Amino acid sequence: MSEALKIIDGEERPAEFVEALAKGLSIMEAFDAAHSEMTLSEVARRAGLSPAAARRSLITLQSLGYVGQKDKRFHLRPKVMTLSSAFYFSAHIDEVLQPNLRGLVEQFGDASSVGTLDGDHVIYVAHVSVQRARRAAAVIGARYPAFATSLGRVLLAGLSDEALEDYLAKVKPVALTSKTVTDRDILRQKIRDVRANGYSTTVDQLDYGITALAVPVRDFEGRTIAALNTSGYTGMVTPQQMIEERLPALREAASHIAFAMGRYPVLQSILGT
Repeated sequence: MSEALKIIDGEERPAEFVEALAKGLSIMEAFDAAHSEMTLSEVARRAGLSPAAARRSLITLQSLGYVGQKDKRFHLRPKVMTLSSAFYFSAHIDEVLQPNLRGLVEQFGDASSVGTLDGDHVIYVAHVSVQRARRAAAVIGARYPAFATSLGRVLLAGLSDEALEDYLAKVKPVALTSKTVTDRDILRQKIRDVRANGYSTTVDQLDYGITALAVPVRDFEGRTIAALNTSGYTGMVTPQQMIEERLPALREAASHIAFAMGRYPVLQSILGT
């Protein structure tokens, strides 16, 4: 093992890795729509921490204003949003990504998003929608399994063969709908098709009622660093209609985004990591 690394919970970490900070972040990530309020033991279990470690982190976060408490249940406080807004404005999401998404939504209606890989998931970094129906929320910061989204499949197609095989070996596809593809061999072939075609279409993979088309956003070296999609209601639009009617505009928007990122190196660095 390198002297610059240390083992924490079975994983290699940099020697200067701050474990206390990591625990605090894991606690904030433990809260979601299904777990908006939790007891100490619930927080500890979801964050993978001992109750004592979770308690110390919660007290620290509470003192800093990121966590609140009512009776014996903890919840996030609005100050947490300052972290996401710092990313949003420092990365110039409002100047580079949102205008292109608004243009697509004005042209086609429905919704449009930009996402990038975050481990085995795709994380949405920009989103515009006129949709009102109840469905999986594609809001900024949402994370979904990459294998089940048009954005994720485009991003997976941008990986090297070795990285893709590593992903397929580790991922445990779960059926999110009755149509979700969970067979690794079929997923591999679909991702290879995305590479060959330069776009991905999905129907009811993540949630019922979502038909989507996605294309890559590439840097000046040709690396896929993000994905851009347009989505509509299953039954009102088909993948073939999207390809015929929306693919040219989607690719043009992806080119605009790639070109604009040249003026904002920080955004390219963020998406490319």
